[in-house]
Amino acid sequence: MSVDPMTYEAQFFGFTPQTCMLRIYIAFQDYLFEVMQAVEQVILKKLDGIPNCEISPVQIRKCTEKFLCFMKGRFDNLFVKMEQLFLQWILHIPSNILLPEDKSQEMHSYSEEEFKLLQKEIEQLQEKYKTELCTKQALLAELEEQKIVQAKLKQTLTLFDELENVCRNHGTGDFRDSLVFLTQNSRKLQNIRDNVEKESKRLKIS
Repeated sequence: MSVDPMTYEAQFFGFTPQTCMLRIYIAFQDYLFEVMQAVEQVILKKLDGIPNCEISPVQIRKCTEKFLCFMKGRFDNLFVKMEQLFLQWILHIPSNILLPEDKSQEMHSYSEEEFKLLQKEIEQLQEKYKTELCTKQALLAELEEQKIVQAKLKQTLTLFDELENVCRNHGTGDFRDSLVFLTQNSRKLQNIRDNVEKESKRLKIS
């Protein structure tokens, strides 16, 4: 069998020419074996009808096997020539022929150096795409965080508006002024608490 992979022919036919030839070879061997078995059965039946026949079935089997080997050897010699004929002239695509899906190569031919430059450019574009994709993911995550912060800020502003409405309804004046007043008083209370704690510690020590 030929060792040439014939990949272009396989692309066109959908199978390798060597596979086709191998199947033909196996099919003929199977057919030859079946024919020899049928011939052997016919001979054995004929011998049964001959009285005092000295030829035994074992001798018939040996003769059948010998004839089978002879036929197989002759076929192998013929098959080598047939295979060469098929692979060179029938299942072979000439080097000057392009398949329809490869016609673009005829219009856009590249040297090996140009092909390497194109590969390098593709790799750079892929890296750039990955970087932009990561940046997009980071921006989307930041946008989600901003939405959460915005929602919390909106809740806080709503709370302040509600407190201001409560203060206005109870006649306590401007909410912002009240908030400043509460903050100042809270600081004064914190200072008093700190002083009390210090004095308490001093008394315990003494």
